[in-house]
Amino acid sequence: MKSFLIVFLITISLSACNNEQQLKMGEEEQLYIGSPTANEILSKNKREDIFLMNEVVYVNAERIDWVKKADLTLGNAVLEIVRQSKDGEDFTEGTATKLPVGTKIYKTNEKGDIYIAVVDGREIRYLGFREG
Repeated sequence: MKSFLIVFLITISLSACNNEQQLKMGEEEQLYIGSPTANEILSKNKREDIFLMNEVVYVNAERIDWVKKADLTLGNAVLEIVRQSKDGEDFTEGTATKLPVGTKIYKTNEKGDIYIAVVDGREIRYLGFREG
């Protein structure tokens, strides 16, 4: 009977430790799953060239080799920039940090997460900043 009680207490102790670890892992997953917000991105780099569309932040991808080298063609216009802001908390659909108001954003026929802004006849590629 005494040994049964000791085994029972050890089992409960180990189960409690195991549940705590799972809870901590779950909390970490909740912290890191999901797309970063404009505020999170701009808090790390206030000069980042971004825009917001469909609750996803798109980042200028001109320095990403595989995006630059991708053979892409313009699809339909899907967004027009309606305002500029450097304040990440002030971002709503169609807000950009650097793209001028009135800039059209086009989807590409080849890649879903790459969009192209056309400014003064120049194409600028943007990549959706997603995590999780």
